[in-house]
Amino acid sequence: MGSSDRLFNRQRTVHQILGGGLVADVMLWRQKNLTVGILLVTLAAWVVFELSGYTLLSLVSSVFLLLVSILFLWAKSAAILNRPAPPLPNLYLSEEIVNEVAAFIRTRTNTLLQVSQDIALGKDSRMFFKVAAYLWLISVVGGLTDFLTLGYISLVIVLTVPALYERYEDYIDRYVMMGYRKLQLLYMKLDEECISKVQKWILEKRKLS
Repeated sequence: MGSSDRLFNRQRTVHQILGGGLVADVMLWRQKNLTVGILLVTLAAWVVFELSGYTLLSLVSSVFLLLVSILFLWAKSAAILNRPAPPLPNLYLSEEIVNEVAAFIRTRTNTLLQVSQDIALGKDSRMFFKVAAYLWLISVVGGLTDFLTLGYISLVIVLTVPALYERYEDYIDRYVMMGYRKLQLLYMKLDEECISKVQKWILEKRKLS
């Protein structure tokens, strides 16, 4: 299929669009063990949250409490018995990493603030309707499910839809393009039969008035 028969006339592969790195490999099941592991771990976490009644904050606090207690007792017993201390990595953030993270957050925040300002001042009507539609959709979905379930469903979608599309992209692109062309023909027919007549009628009314 040529680029004109692809969605959005794209010339790059799905793997290239997704970045071509480890994330793309995981999403497209080229690292099957890692992808399956992520799905199983998140499924187990979701089941634990749903069945145990834990919240995210309480579970993280309990896990950290258990980990700190084990390391503390290990270190104390190692000092008494002349054994090696727990093999912990060097817990240190370099100034370079902190500056990179800060610069990334600052750039993204400034972009978000600029877009928010343009919307608030009425400079970008199209962006306003997009943001309003997204917020409304999030509100509706949030009313139907909880955050953890929504997060797990979103992860499943991210790890399945791109892979299925890459596998069957020729068929999907073909049928989507056929549907898009039919919609274009339908719109042209509707415009010819209805919209253009209404516009002519409005112009005639204006001329008479």
